[in-house]
Amino acid sequence: MPALPTQNNPAFNADDDARWAAVVHRDAGADGQFYYSVSTTGVYCRPSCPSRLARRENVRFHATCADAEQAGYRPCKRCKPDQPSLTEQYATMVAEACRQIKNAEVAPDLDTLAQQAGLSRFHFHRIFKAITGVTPKGYATAHRAQQVRHALARSATITDAIYGAGFNSSGRFYAESKQILGITPTDFRAGGADTAIRFAVGECSLGAILVAATEMGVCAILLGDDADMLVRDLQDRFPHAELTGGDSDFEQWVAQVVGFVEAPARGLDLPLDIRGTVFQQRVWQALRQIPAGSTASYSEIAERIGSPKAARAVAQACAANALAVAIPCHRVVRNDGALSRYRWGIERKRTLLIREAAK
Repeated sequence: MPALPTQNNPAFNADDDARWAAVVHRDAGADGQFYYSVSTTGVYCRPSCPSRLARRENVRFHATCADAEQAGYRPCKRCKPDQPSLTEQYATMVAEACRQIKNAEVAPDLDTLAQQAGLSRFHFHRIFKAITGVTPKGYATAHRAQQVRHALARSATITDAIYGAGFNSSGRFYAESKQILGITPTDFRAGGADTAIRFAVGECSLGAILVAATEMGVCAILLGDDADMLVRDLQDRFPHAELTGGDSDFEQWVAQVVGFVEAPARGLDLPLDIRGTVFQQRVWQALRQIPAGSTASYSEIAERIGSPKAARAVAQACAANALAVAIPCHRVVRNDGALSRYRWGIERKRTLLIREAAK
């Protein structure tokens, strides 16, 4: 069996010692970045291959499958390096499940989705949530919410909107409308009319901070230099809502938010009223999974939610976030690690990241 000289693979951007370390640890994150062959078996594998570890002196590295095959090696029958990776297969499977949810008049249940994917309901549920950031039921609810919002905005009556969004009966819609919209459909069409929102403006080390909440939970955490501008921002979001100053109990919520800004390690144990499109919900859920002290790029978030080409849309979802710190869009950076734009100011972003890294 011919031995291929060691290659320099710019895509992986590491030397052979690092590649070997990836093989030793069966690092799935290195899959697709390079392949390795074993001269004693005549096969080539992915870095994550679960086969018995070969001796280092028998291992060579290759940039592509074609390089390995040109050198005389055949693909491993266990890890199948010449076929889509398990991660890619799962992403395709979840994308198909999402398509089925979107196209179905009645959202398919978990058992149906899992059966079509050829997995157990538990395994499918775990993979779906890992890739999209939400459960299949949560994805279906968010998709239905998006349909309802669009239908309410363009339909002449609420009844037209109900059937336009795919509900087969008004009774079923009204039974779910509060969960779907956060407010009643009538209030939604009226721009939040009759929706009670408590709010308070305080001060923190980052400047002015506004905290607002519906009966469902905190719906806005806004940062800035001008308290009046923060209030106007809230009014623009809920132009017809009933905005009232928070009472002493609500002030405790504000204190918790401020405490979380000052000391992220405390965590934030408050209910959140998160409203957005299906895609935004997926992005925001992925952001909440970034540990304090860590960062991720827009491209990495796009990969995590199963939409690798949607980095620009991820950035737009970050910009639409109304829950500063609670949904940590400040932890998203450019691909080169440099700080990118931040809705509440680049210096606030820098301060938050430094503060979290120091904990």
